[in-house]
Amino acid sequence: MSPSRMITPEAVLRPTPQGLWCPDGGFFIDPPGPVDRAVITHGHADHARAGHGSVLATPETLAIMGERYGQDFAGSTQALAYGERLAVGGVEVSLAPAGHVLGSAQATVRQGGLTITASGDYKRRRDPTCAAFEPVPSDVFITEATFGLPVFRHPPDSHEIGRLLRSVVQFPDRAHLVGAYALGKAQRVIRLLREAGYDETIYVHGALERLNRLYEHFGVDLGPLAPATGSKADFAGRIVVAPPSAIADRWSRRFPDPVTAFASGWMSVRARARQRGVELPLVLSDHADWDELTATLTELSPGETWITHGRDDALRRWAELNGLKARALHLVGYEDEDDD
Repeated sequence: MSPSRMITPEAVLRPTPQGLWCPDGGFFIDPPGPVDRAVITHGHADHARAGHGSVLATPETLAIMGERYGQDFAGSTQALAYGERLAVGGVEVSLAPAGHVLGSAQATVRQGGLTITASGDYKRRRDPTCAAFEPVPSDVFITEATFGLPVFRHPPDSHEIGRLLRSVVQFPDRAHLVGAYALGKAQRVIRLLREAGYDETIYVHGALERLNRLYEHFGVDLGPLAPATGSKADFAGRIVVAPPSAIADRWSRRFPDPVTAFASGWMSVRARARQRGVELPLVLSDHADWDELTATLTELSPGETWITHGRDDALRRWAELNGLKARALHLVGYEDEDDD
């Protein structure tokens, strides 16, 4: 911060039990409970909740919230496209792509020459179902640390999709049930299969159908899909995508000798795969891994780094060792299990 700048970061944005609060803008970012005014970074349930007085978000995130919670999920809504700037109270707000899921955004707040960017959840690798992360030069960068340990280094997506497709060839009499979170991960798995050359019909659990249609409405081509209904013989050698909870449910018994797969960054932890009874763990994450987190901080080189949730100790220590001022906010209410 330059000597001439008198405003402090905490005067612009500060952590509270109700979430990140912007006093002069009169809004919270991703609050864990209903508030009068909220800026929402993306549509996952731990960040986007119903019941706010007003919500500002990208058009895609507003559509996702409407699909999940009903069109009356907030008293009023306002769409803000990537790159647009909006005066809100005494501050300026803009949204930039976060690369997490469709419509996900980093929320940037500017006031008195100070720029603070709250990244929400993000990843740095290419995702064919959403806009790529765009670095925003900031005095303060607020990062997650879901996979903030050096042990988390995710393999290339093509490697994991290749493992799935080889298993389908190897076991032509078995169905392959892929557990994938309903918003973001399921559509990404389907699109990655298409890019790998798999043009067969992919069968989907009913819980995915509305979000799949929403993705296609926003231009994400998922190829031929069909409901996962029918006799066991219909699914031999087929790929079925379903929410993780359905894989362990009675629903999965309709399939012939299924190979259970689960697409998650946590599948690099063998104990988690064993606990879930996963035969084919697929390490596919919608969050930045350790190398991507540290590369992002190196690239941005902010005056301060604030860490919202996740494995904050290791990332804070890395930042300090590399000459970056960092602190953990210990915000509550953000999960690291499902939308990973």
